[in-house]
Amino acid sequence: MKDLFSLNGRVALVTGGSRGIGFMIARGLLEFGCARVYISSRKAAQCDEAAGQLSEFGECISVPGDVSSADGIKALVAEIEKREQALDILVNNAGAAWAESWDTFPETGWDKVVDLNLKAPFFLTRELTPLLKAGARDGHLAKVINIASIDGISVNMLETYSYAGSKAGLIHMTKRMALHLAKDNIVMTAIAPGAFASEMNKAARDHGDALSSGIPARRIGTTEDMAGAAVYLASRAGDYVLGSTLVVDGGVTYLRG
Repeated sequence: MKDLFSLNGRVALVTGGSRGIGFMIARGLLEFGCARVYISSRKAAQCDEAAGQLSEFGECISVPGDVSSADGIKALVAEIEKREQALDILVNNAGAAWAESWDTFPETGWDKVVDLNLKAPFFLTRELTPLLKAGARDGHLAKVINIASIDGISVNMLETYSYAGSKAGLIHMTKRMALHLAKDNIVMTAIAPGAFASEMNKAARDHGDALSSGIPARRIGTTEDMAGAAVYLASRAGDYVLGSTLVVDGGVTYLRG
């Protein structure tokens, strides 16, 4: 039981790991023993800087890339394959949002968001499946964690139509993919965050105190909250959680009704 949450010796890849929720998760994985954590993001300089900061907690390697396209996914997979023979943990965190009124919401607002939030987790996971199968060894399972959102579970009245749709789709796709991957000792789950300070959630980042009054827990999420959820699912502690989405929102989903 004492090693239930240990990630000692494991290798992880966190997309969108240079900031926000991805950065929080990468730090948690390192602090709980990962031998190496690769972080990827579209902006190379930002990715390199974040890897430098995270290296305080363990070996963190920057692998910049854009997973919104098939070519970008292939390039990232090729880079990981050059460096590793197995991958223990994949966190599909890279995401985008788009808010615009009903009357003017553009097709580009659909394509950009759905390609990154829904299509990328499927194809990146598929291309990395051989490495993940190799990571299911030495008595532990390989893990894939998709980062969804409570907006895919309950209705946020902001006009973020493609974002809400993509996250709802990701939650359902997690169930379907989990059933397929289980035969190869790969466990897929998801996390649905509420308000966490991030580049995407500027309201939580810039007005956390004001938002807190509308959250049953009376605060926005912290690094420890998100890292704890991810470490639970990535470690032996979460082995029997398959296809489920863990809601980490301080109670907001229930408040929305």
